[in-house]
Amino acid sequence: MLALFTFMATWTNFFWPFIVLDPSNPTLPVALQLLQAAHFVDYSVVLAGAVLSTVPLLLVFVLAGRQLVSGIMQGAVKG
Repeated sequence: MLALFTFMATWTNFFWPFIVLDPSNPTLPVALQLLQAAHFVDYSVVLAGAVLSTVPLLLVFVLAGRQLVSGIMQGAVKG
């Protein structure tokens, strides 16, 4: 669980990469923020980017969740 939560926290981290990295090499949350202009926002592009950035999180959560449930079920069996 700790590894899952740590991965999710680092994947969605915004402030530190926004401060440290230059705009030519952004992370996904910073790139989503850069898609928004000052006066016009193309919501189809922003929402497509949001979906593409959440797909790896969902895959990791499903795989780690399967391991987590199997570990709980093994610990629940009385021997």
